[in-house]
Amino acid sequence: MITIAAGIIMLGILVFVHELGHFCVAKLSGVKVLKFSLGFGPRLVSRKWGDTEYMVCAVPLGGYVQMLGEGGGEEGESSEMSPEERKRSFAEQPVWRRTAIIAAGPFMNLLLPFLILPLAYLVGMQLPAFLESPPCIGYVAPQTEGADAGFSAGDCIVEINGEEVKTWTGTNHTLIAHAGATIEFTVRRDGSKVVLTMDPEGGGVEGLQSLGLLPRQEAEVGALAPGMPAQAAGLEVGDRITAIGDEPIQSWYDLKQAIQKSQGSSLEFRIKRGEEELSLNIQPVAEDGNGTDYLIGIAPHQETEFRRFGPIEAIRAGAERTVELVELTLIFLQKLFAGHVSAKNIGGPITVVQIAGQAAQTDFASILMVLAFLSIQLGILNLLPIPILDGGHLFFNVYEMIFRRPLSLRAREFAQQIGLILILLLMILAFYNDIVRIFLGGQ
Repeated sequence: MITIAAGIIMLGILVFVHELGHFCVAKLSGVKVLKFSLGFGPRLVSRKWGDTEYMVCAVPLGGYVQMLGEGGGEEGESSEMSPEERKRSFAEQPVWRRTAIIAAGPFMNLLLPFLILPLAYLVGMQLPAFLESPPCIGYVAPQTEGADAGFSAGDCIVEINGEEVKTWTGTNHTLIAHAGATIEFTVRRDGSKVVLTMDPEGGGVEGLQSLGLLPRQEAEVGALAPGMPAQAAGLEVGDRITAIGDEPIQSWYDLKQAIQKSQGSSLEFRIKRGEEELSLNIQPVAEDGNGTDYLIGIAPHQETEFRRFGPIEAIRAGAERTVELVELTLIFLQKLFAGHVSAKNIGGPITVVQIAGQAAQTDFASILMVLAFLSIQLGILNLLPIPILDGGHLFFNVYEMIFRRPLSLRAREFAQQIGLILILLLMILAFYNDIVRIFLGGQ
């Protein structure tokens, strides 16, 4: 419940910023704003100040600003408006002013990361150490595209399609840029260079991990789940697992396979605790009682480093990260519409709330990072030229600017219907992906 509540609050912040853009530019333009709502459906809280009714509604998955002359049959929107009301009607504004009001929402979402990311870098953040280390593979998951391409543990990636890469983060960014095409990896293996080729089905938009290529991860215990077998048996944070029975454990990834083989039988864990070597018997338990996945209740130790930037560096890093996120989002959309990226990568409100909620329970910098990421997604999504979205209304305005007349009412109504169908289909797909991924164990 805490995760859901935190996620809804963060989503509400993004919606508020978006609608605030529409609201402020409309007010500055002299347009009468009838309603400013966070959420849809029945009113939970409502109060009127001046011309505007401010509301918080029951369904926290969006919001809206309703202006005089924008439609909906609200008070003052009849054909018998007074001359004073007509001057304050959205529909009576010049096309450039209407365009500014519409564009202000997505603009605010795209502006927000430039304001909050420098603050994240200024206060500092914990970053996984491997992200800025050379992209050397610590484990290749079996039956994955990385394994099929011939990758081996110890391979270090030096080029992707002829483009040099130096860090794990840089490799992921380059991989995303080449998603949808045949990818040629040049790796250093035992002192020589080897070229490996793959044409990933998912496009690689989630980085090397989605291809089954994982960084080195020592089999060191970083956390213990209360009430689980590992804690009950006496395993401690910092213990390094060296073997299970007669099977040596080289990395964290070897653990799962060894534990699953047990089928719930007791296992002998050999561990190193400081200079001391110990042996503990631990009996895995079935996850949720399903009898197929077995757990002992441990999480790996993640090497991290704390980085804090000075004011000028923070502004520069925040701006660069914002531009980078915008570019990656645009690349993803391009690959998606070209059919080079699977539609399974589309997430819906459940995913958004989950991501936001998990971030809200970490540190301040992580919250700001996730807010920036989601704000960019919301801003760019609303700029897509789909009727009923801001981008669709901007398209109508561009048409009016070019042809010196608005699109006919019939054409706009037809376009709105098509846009509504497209959005509904997209929402159904997104909800389906969320349900499959979260509740049914899909990718």
